[in-house]
Amino acid sequence: MFEVAVIEDPAAAEVSLDPIRARLLAELAEPASATMLAAKVGLPRQKVNYHLKALERHGLVELVEERRKGNVNERLMRATATSYVISPAALAAVQPDPARSPDQLSARWLLAVAARLVRDVGELITGAAKARKRVATFAIDGEVRFASAADRSAFAEELANAVAALVAKYHDATAEGGREHRVVVAVHPSTRPREGGAAAPAEEER
Repeated sequence: MFEVAVIEDPAAAEVSLDPIRARLLAELAEPASATMLAAKVGLPRQKVNYHLKALERHGLVELVEERRKGNVNERLMRATATSYVISPAALAAVQPDPARSPDQLSARWLLAVAARLVRDVGELITGAAKARKRVATFAIDGEVRFASAADRSAFAEELANAVAALVAKYHDATAEGGREHRVVVAVHPSTRPREGGAAAPAEEER
């Protein structure tokens, strides 16, 4: 089982977004049969089986074990990942494109960049899994508390200069056998999870 799986196929995305099937995926973090799931989610076993077959067709659940129980064969299923991310590639015709409006101070442009990141890394993971290789990636995640908007602006400028200097130092356009890598650096206000899982609204600008 993977920690995170990326859904790129539109049909698989549609299947995963069904509330009942999403609930079954969550329950299948541990192997379970249709009978076991039916008792947990309060649905008839036949209906659970119907949903499991749809999830299995799209690679969202997998067979772990098949065993004889009484007069029937019991199939133990498990989700193929702990969590799932739907790639913008699933909505190819309307997926965000950062090139359409490259405004570094726009939250919507940042969202488009993040969507491209999900799409690209998803494609890399899919390709690497087929080739049975690992993907060379690196990420930094942290928080900083600014005393003022002026400090935040100064931080952004220094960060941009530092990244530009590193890129200039290591970028070699003529390197034979070299491979291009994308660098994404983002700064945005932190959100505070509220009851029910939704994020609290961001504070007003000062």
